[in-house]
Amino acid sequence: MENIFGFDERLVMLADESERECAGQFSKIAETAAYNGQKVLKAFIDNRVSESSLKGTTGYGYDDCGREAIDKVFAQAFGGEDALVRHTFVNGTHALSTALFGVLRSEDTMLAATGKPYDTLEEVIGLRGSRGSGSLADFGVKYAQVDLHDDGTPDLDSIAQMSKGAKVCYIQRSRGYSLRPSLTVETIGKIAAAAKSANSDIIVMVDNCYGEFVEKNEPLSFGADLIIGSLIKNPGGGIASTGGYIAGRKDLVNKCADRLTCVGMGKEIGCTLGQSREMLLGFFFAPEVTANALKTAVFACRLFEKLGFVTLPKSSETRTDIISSILLGNEENLVAFCQGIQKGSPVDSFVTPEAWDMPGYESKVIMAAGAFTMGASIELSADAPIREPFAAWLQGGLTYASGKAGVMTAAQEMINKGLIKL
Repeated sequence: MENIFGFDERLVMLADESERECAGQFSKIAETAAYNGQKVLKAFIDNRVSESSLKGTTGYGYDDCGREAIDKVFAQAFGGEDALVRHTFVNGTHALSTALFGVLRSEDTMLAATGKPYDTLEEVIGLRGSRGSGSLADFGVKYAQVDLHDDGTPDLDSIAQMSKGAKVCYIQRSRGYSLRPSLTVETIGKIAAAAKSANSDIIVMVDNCYGEFVEKNEPLSFGADLIIGSLIKNPGGGIASTGGYIAGRKDLVNKCADRLTCVGMGKEIGCTLGQSREMLLGFFFAPEVTANALKTAVFACRLFEKLGFVTLPKSSETRTDIISSILLGNEENLVAFCQGIQKGSPVDSFVTPEAWDMPGYESKVIMAAGAFTMGASIELSADAPIREPFAAWLQGGLTYASGKAGVMTAAQEMINKGLIKL
């Protein structure tokens, strides 16, 4: 390739080798993207998305045809009966919180079937933070947890046993700030089946963040009742500037809508303020943008494997989300890597990220995210808590070319600081 950035020639050689060795994975990613692209296109066509669907409303937002079209398109593409897609979800945690509060009541039990949930949900549940803040625990919701086996696989027998009497079986698809494997939709299906074998009424809820369009099917086709995610991750395609979604069973989606707005109005209100075009266009692009993020991830893992680091998953493994964990060994390596990612970003490349006490997190976090949309994980970014095992969680890449260059910039930064010897 042309060495526009002046990378070390030995790094360029390693990058070219890595890219060639990723060809098989790239081909599989392209096949999945083509399938999902057609699935999304059919959802647009079947639900008669029109030019008027792209317009916005103000005030109460009654009879907003764009809002209704978005819900139908998401529901069909994800295999659900209904969906609640709104720009007023401020992030994925907000959408997840809305879903949990929407379906859980006092004395109900939430069973976390894949171990402790992501850091930002701890205070929502009541696992951390002061009492009286309005957590689920404050409203009398009980919490139970089944940890994963040591190899990261679900403990199906314990899940079945603990599901008896529980209201929600909660599944986190991605690894979060852990090193366990992300879950395939097939594995999610096994968890759902185990939970429902003991309790046919249990609601299987999946945190689907980072996983949309990575496989040809979504968890709703494998026994999940609700899936939840953020529009500044995969399904926003790098175009939606905010928002989130809840999709699945119609009765449950309506309960969530009542929580988001108010009981008796639910989905029937909420103006779109000109956001419908971004949300629809982003969703249309999402399968291809997700594929670019996956290719960037596979390339990054192969390159850093060649540089002597352990990556999870390995570059040769099949993926079910866009996240890669690169085990960098110490704080100095981790900080240099994240600062290199920032230097290879299209926005704020001149900024030097430092670790800070980020709201909702237990440890200090360093975050490299030179993105067009603040916090957009579908754009190339890397973040990590400053704690063992000093791993960087890498995600995104709107285009493969820019993602590849950003990853190489991270490696070059480490080379420049004498942390990598070629």
